[in-house]
Amino acid sequence: MKISINDQHLLTLSETQKKVIQNDILSEIFEDDMKRRVAYTVTHKYERCFARLKEEWDPKLAAKGVPALPTNPDAYAELVFSQPEYKNRSKREKENT
Repeated sequence: MKISINDQHLLTLSETQKKVIQNDILSEIFEDDMKRRVAYTVTHKYERCFARLKEEWDPKLAAKGVPALPTNPDAYAELVFSQPEYKNRSKREKENT
C-alpha cells in the first residue's frame, strides 16, 4: 500500500506491515480503514489549528470593533488572514530569529 499526497510518495506499507495491521483490522475493510485514518488525522490537525486561530483572534477582532464574526470557518480564516498584522508561523519565527 502506497500513501501519497499531491503525487508525492509519503509511505509504503509492506505486505508484512499490512498483515500486522490486519491482525487487528478486518482484511475486508483494511484499505477503507487506512483512508479513514489518514483523513481523520489531517482533519483533526485542521480543527485544532482552527481552534487556536480563533482563540488568538476572537479578542483581537473584537478589540478592532469587528461587529460580527463569520460562523463559516473558511470565511472566518479569510477575515483573519486579511488583517494587516496577521503573520503565519513562518513569518513569526523569522521575526523572532
